[in-house]
Amino acid sequence: MNQFDRHRRLRSSKSMRALVRENHVRKEDLIYPLFIIEGTNIKREVSSMPGVFNFSLDRLEDEIKEIVDLGIQSVILFGVPEHKDPEGTEAYHDHGIVQEAIRKVKAWAPELTVVADTCLCEYTSTGHCGIVKNGDVDNDASLPLHVQTAITQAQAGADIIAPSSMMDGFVASIREGLDQNGFSHIPIMSYGVKYASAYYGPFRDAAQSAPGEGDRKGYQMDPANRREAFRESQSDVEQGADFMIVKPALAFMDIIRDMRDSLDMPIVAYNVSGEYAMIKAASMNDWVDEQRIVMETMVGFKRAGADLIITYFAKDVCRYLEGDYA
Repeated sequence: MNQFDRHRRLRSSKSMRALVRENHVRKEDLIYPLFIIEGTNIKREVSSMPGVFNFSLDRLEDEIKEIVDLGIQSVILFGVPEHKDPEGTEAYHDHGIVQEAIRKVKAWAPELTVVADTCLCEYTSTGHCGIVKNGDVDNDASLPLHVQTAITQAQAGADIIAPSSMMDGFVASIREGLDQNGFSHIPIMSYGVKYASAYYGPFRDAAQSAPGEGDRKGYQMDPANRREAFRESQSDVEQGADFMIVKPALAFMDIIRDMRDSLDMPIVAYNVSGEYAMIKAASMNDWVDEQRIVMETMVGFKRAGADLIITYFAKDVCRYLEGDYA
């Protein structure tokens, strides 16, 4: 009789497969992005992101209730202001759109963990993540504005500060600013491994944050680079980061694994807008089974080493988990 391994024994039934499954997606793993726009009575779908909306503050409460009812425990907030200027002043205004949204969300759902995206690109007239001088983003001149933004977000009630500008020293500066203003207990979720990616296109529609001139390759990482991710993440760890985001996620699962193996902190996969839009478009054309594709993608992030997933599919995933997903 031939001797060989019987691997199929552990795949013989649905319950057997569930028994030996190695990785799982849970509702508490998910962070849902929300775009808050100035104005009134606005619930506007983002054309390149079906099912994702811009909400004015007066239309936000129902969305928060739905999120909580679905079992999502964390959201990340992005602001879309009416006024933009070269210094992005609305980003760090005490009553800026994100600061006001934080206050309202924490009043409606105090149990919800609110992550504040901390950047200037939605607020600057240039669309860049810092102050532009002589055709380039001035790293050091931009840092105090990021610090001020983080402090006002913490004062409004944010539970986590998530700096995303990729300026050198942004984590160290924000950590110092938070500590000096009584917020040493607020963790930093750093976008420390953020690539200059074509997958961000739909996000820029949602946040109205596309650069007016040039691109962000001078401060975001080259998608061809792997070793650079170690250098960037190590700097952020030494400067006080508590979480590490890898963005985008789908084309960078090797980097998620690298971060999991090299860092002893929560790793966050950012399942970005382009990844979302591709699946939605294919699903709307009946080219793929959306539920199966989404869940396979999510568990792929977990298998790669992610602890948490920022995803526009968060509400869909919660519904799938309530159903017959296996």
